[in-house]
Amino acid sequence: MATYNKPIPINIDWNCLPFNELTGKDVYDMLYLRNLVFVMEQDCLYLDTDQKDFHAWHLLGRHEGNLVAYARLLPAGISYNELSIGRVVCAPEVRRTGVGRRLMTQAIADMQRIYGYGAIRISAQCYLEQFYRDFGFESEGETYLEDGLPHIEMYRKA
Repeated sequence: MATYNKPIPINIDWNCLPFNELTGKDVYDMLYLRNLVFVMEQDCLYLDTDQKDFHAWHLLGRHEGNLVAYARLLPAGISYNELSIGRVVCAPEVRRTGVGRRLMTQAIADMQRIYGYGAIRISAQCYLEQFYRDFGFESEGETYLEDGLPHIEMYRKA
């Protein structure tokens, strides 16, 4: 297990909802954060709205009303044969505070609550491979480019 800086205490209010229960503000905020990081910050031109959002539960982490953490929880059969967590993202202002670790812990707990205990498969950016290993994910296969960025599939047993 890797050693990390002591987390900065930030109060996060977690809410996990299916798409049809999201408010307009929820949808706007999640798309804004995803585009801010995945499109603008990572300089990666791609269509983020991929029709999978309709099938997902959306984990929203808010600090003082602002969305600072988000993950998309998908049932088996949408992205992979297994359950899947995707679009894992933290706002720039909360990075290196422990919020990302809290986000993944909450995402895995909500996956189990919603879908039951099952294997989870993700497509991880390669630079985050160790981060996901700390949550029990193991790399599978070779690295590949997804939207111009190196990724690797990772699998977590049930």
